[in-house]
This record gives sequence, C-alpha cells and structure tokens, in this order.
Amino acid sequence: MSEVSNISHKLTKVASINPAGPQRWYMTTVTLVGTRLATEGQEFVYRGESPACEGCPFRDQCLNLEVGTRYRVDSVRENANTLECAVHDTGVTAVDVEPAPVRANVPDDSAFAGNRASLAGPCPYTECPSHEYCEPVGLDFDEDFRIGEVVGDPPHDYCMLERDLTLVEFEAADGS
Repeated sequence: MSEVSNISHKLTKVASINPAGPQRWYMTTVTLVGTRLATEGQEFVYRGESPACEGCPFRDQCLNLEVGTRYRVDSVRENANTLECAVHDTGVTAVDVEPAPVRANVPDDSAFAGNRASLAGPCPYTECPSHEYCEPVGLDFDEDFRIGEVVGDPPHDYCMLERDLTLVEFEAADGS
C-alpha cells in the first residue's frame, strides 16, 4: 500500500485561545503540500484546485481541504515520499494540518472574547502597519467570526479611516 493511500486522521487537542475557556478538539487532516510549505507551524490559506491538478493521481489527497480556510501544518509525516507535482516545482509531501486562528482588527465595540465579530471593511492604505490585520488573508468581510482572545491595540498609531479598532485573534474554523 502506498504512502498516499495509507493516510489516516488523528485528533489533536487544542487549548482554547482564551485560557479560561473550554478546550477544543480538532481533527487534523492529512494532505499533500508543497515541500516548501511542509514545515511544522507553517500557515497557509487553501485556495483550491489549480488547472494543473487535472489528471493527477494524487488529487484526492491534495484537494481535501476547505477553500478559503487558513491552515497550520501540525506535523510532517515521517518517512513520507516526495511526490512529483505540476503545481509545486519541488514536489509535495504528506503533512497533518489543522485550521489556524487568525489575528485581525475589529471595531472596538465588538472586541470581546467569545463574541462574534466581523471585519470593519476594506482599507486602501496598504502601507499601514495594520493593513494585514484589517484585511487578513483567508477571511471575508461579510462573515462573522468568534473572538478567542483580545490581543490589544493594533500596530498602527493612527487609523487613516478614523476607525477605532482592537486587535483580536479569531478562533480557528471548526467546520461548523
């Protein structure tokens, strides 16, 4: 049986981002990622199928994640082979991934641990030190996310859009 077809899942206990909150369990998923991403702790947003995936014998093992979700590599599979890939020039290898929490700026009035909040909206000021938190990769403006932790003040000194923002960490997507 090949390395790819002998893939299993495992449960990983992830402490709640809020230390006083309940512990959460996530099922890690085995998938194939480019060898450059195959490092424990590496985060990425799954973008879905590439046209180059058509006809690949490993597509079921690569295309098993939720499009638009941010993932963290939990572990790299021991003794996993590097497989050729039309998308990743150095090939792909098997890893365990789990949904990852995302830091973001939200309006002050919704920044409470356990609360559901959405992003304030797009920001054209790409040079602002908070821009990556105002428009975090993998999150949509029209969705609400559960706040796991209030981090505090955002990295900027002044918001060019005159928004009152707080930096929070949204809980990882759990598929519900």
